[in-house]
Amino acid sequence: MTLMTSAKTLLASATLLTASSVASFAAEFDFKLHHFLSPKAMAHAVMLTEWADNIMADSGGRVKIEIFPAMTLGGKPPQLPRQVRDGVVDMAWIVNAYAGGSFPRTEVFELPGVHQGSSAAVNVAMYDMYDEYLSADFKGLVPMFMHVHGGQALHMADTEVRKPSDLAGLKLRTPSRTGAWIIEALGANPVQTSVGEIPVALSKKAIDGALIPFEIIPPLKIQEQTQYQIEGEGGKRLGTASFSVIMNADRWNGLPADIQKIFDDNSDAAWHARVGEMWDGNEANGIAVAVKSGNTHVQLGADEWSAFEEVTAPVVDRWITEMSDRGIDGQAIYDQAVKLIGENAATQ
Repeated sequence: MTLMTSAKTLLASATLLTASSVASFAAEFDFKLHHFLSPKAMAHAVMLTEWADNIMADSGGRVKIEIFPAMTLGGKPPQLPRQVRDGVVDMAWIVNAYAGGSFPRTEVFELPGVHQGSSAAVNVAMYDMYDEYLSADFKGLVPMFMHVHGGQALHMADTEVRKPSDLAGLKLRTPSRTGAWIIEALGANPVQTSVGEIPVALSKKAIDGALIPFEIIPPLKIQEQTQYQIEGEGGKRLGTASFSVIMNADRWNGLPADIQKIFDDNSDAAWHARVGEMWDGNEANGIAVAVKSGNTHVQLGADEWSAFEEVTAPVVDRWITEMSDRGIDGQAIYDQAVKLIGENAATQ
């Protein structure tokens, strides 16, 4: 299993070659990795590229991962898991929620109050929980790694939001059904779209605002369609989104043990923490772009934010009840996630 491994080690036979120095050799194992964002997005330019280059280098050039951004191999973002299961592509980076409830257990990390400001703490919890709590979501797939982003801030076209009632009747974009529940709890109307559709939806007034992190502002030029970026005290957010890099299970099972080990070693707990640091570290750049363009960055005070926490808290109970109805012990998953994230945050 590619998620559950010890700390990264170099293969004894591997020479100290960089990705660029081995690129000229014919790879023994070629992979296509498909995703939905622009090549300018941090996920492509930093996270996926670094991971692929590390694997190529550690394999001495035996492995090559070619990354195809912006759905260039066809289809729409919600179809990515099916593309991997069917073997249309070898791997994909996906938003778990885009797949229409196909990854219910990973939704626990999206719930209000679970992400407490450290994406690294959440990512390592996902890694540690995989075998016992999350693996049933990934039939026909093998996750290379899983992660969240820096959390859902409010990006409003022309409404400054200071209290939940400021959102009454407005239309807000959400990436997920748990996000929709949060929006409903706030008295607004959820509109579920992929992230790439947000600029057009804002420009056409199809939505009044969106739940997205700050890091996505530059690649989508969100600052041009909004006036306000709003978050809670200390950077607290209204939940987050969960993602996975997944491989076709048959392709994985057909790999020799030494190649599987290279993937494992480059997808360990330390890598999960590293990915969290990438996403959180890019938040400052995103909000800086918005502020420089003249937008207002609102950080709510403790009392203001507590009102948002109060009205969204029932979303957790709603999710646990739904999981129970599906025969899934949502309470156990939630309790373990909160426990591990708290422990991890204390050591970050």
